[in-house]
Amino acid sequence: MMRDDVPKLSDLAHLRDKIRLETLKMLGHMGYGHLGGSLSIVELLAVLYGKQLAIEASQPNWEKRDRLVLSKGHAGPALYATLAIKGFFPEDWLLTLNEGGTHLPSHPDRLKIPGVDATTGSLGQGTSIAAGMATGLRLSGSDAYTYLIVGDGELNEGQCWEAFQYIAHNKLNRCLVIIDDNKKQLDGYTADILNPFDIQKKMESFGFITLKVKGDDLQAIDDAINFLKDQKDSAVALVLDTVKAQGVPFFEKVEDNHSVKFGIANYQEELEKAITALEAQVVKGGSHA
Repeated sequence: MMRDDVPKLSDLAHLRDKIRLETLKMLGHMGYGHLGGSLSIVELLAVLYGKQLAIEASQPNWEKRDRLVLSKGHAGPALYATLAIKGFFPEDWLLTLNEGGTHLPSHPDRLKIPGVDATTGSLGQGTSIAAGMATGLRLSGSDAYTYLIVGDGELNEGQCWEAFQYIAHNKLNRCLVIIDDNKKQLDGYTADILNPFDIQKKMESFGFITLKVKGDDLQAIDDAINFLKDQKDSAVALVLDTVKAQGVPFFEKVEDNHSVKFGIANYQEELEKAITALEAQVVKGGSHA
């Protein structure tokens, strides 16, 4: 973003709470949706859009902007909440999620949504898109970064590893690969479906300088990104140790929390409790911002 002041950790925490709140309100209004994987990247989005990304909401297609590819497109609601908060489009769009005629389909669409650089949803394909973007930016002499967000379950797709090999071979150091390791995918735990083993070691074996940090630690995420952006002669990757439905304790413990229907059990009640708590936190945080 084009700004002279450096955001404080409290600013990022306030943005984190707002993103989580708007994501929950959006999904709650729809009655169902991809809760788990949306919430596990909230802290990451707060750091990226609150500090790291060179963007300008009034110019979504600004030529010098950094690019973001949300390859795990089912986490679109968290990205939409972030973009709305940052002023890319009106916040009242959020409550039209996945409705007929909406600007906000369930997965990101670059032709419908200001601030979205890549249409995603078919898992794995975003990795190749990001590799191509980073290559094009390098060839054009641009200093812009490409941030690629990939899910751990998404790594079942062979296309991811083909793209990673390409990124590493070409030392695309301005393509920052970020893997959301939340331990679950649609059908269960990643270790049970197709064991990913040690993702950090795998990325290192592919030629990436790779860090792993707690995915709910704003400072650790920011520090890791700063370190990786200083690497000039290698591909770089960040593995986030996250929890599905991160930040809402009740839903963190729900076994099948990839996509949640709020009309069952006491889910609606727990959703409303979480929204109320976050609303209070946002007001409290805003008073100190």
